[in-house]
Amino acid sequence: MGRLFVVSLEGKIYSCRHCRTHLALCEDVVSKSFHSRHGKAYLFSKVVNVTLGEKEDRLMMTGLHTVADIFCVGCGSIVGWKYETAHEKSQKYKEGKSVLERVKVAGPDGNNYWVSHETQIGGSDADDA
Repeated sequence: MGRLFVVSLEGKIYSCRHCRTHLALCEDVVSKSFHSRHGKAYLFSKVVNVTLGEKEDRLMMTGLHTVADIFCVGCGSIVGWKYETAHEKSQKYKEGKSVLERVKVAGPDGNNYWVSHETQIGGSDADDA
């Protein structure tokens, strides 16, 4: 394999809940109104220290999207997904952006987000963005 280079971010940071590898900055949050099967999720314009999984088509609440799961480079945990292609015209703004699931990342103040009992199991996507 190769040498692992990890980007260190400065400022208010979202990091992997398991290994604390930096993933994104607060200032790169596009929307906090996304949902995943595990609860809340945030859309980011930029994330770092992730690898991409295989592209696949997923039918989400807002239509068909081609996405790739994203994994933390530090520990290999799945932390969210990246939108490669949005098939609906109104969803094109998501292309190239990534979603981090709040249950899988620590927030900027170091807190973890825990799944509540009201969390709905189902498709992933935004209610409104």
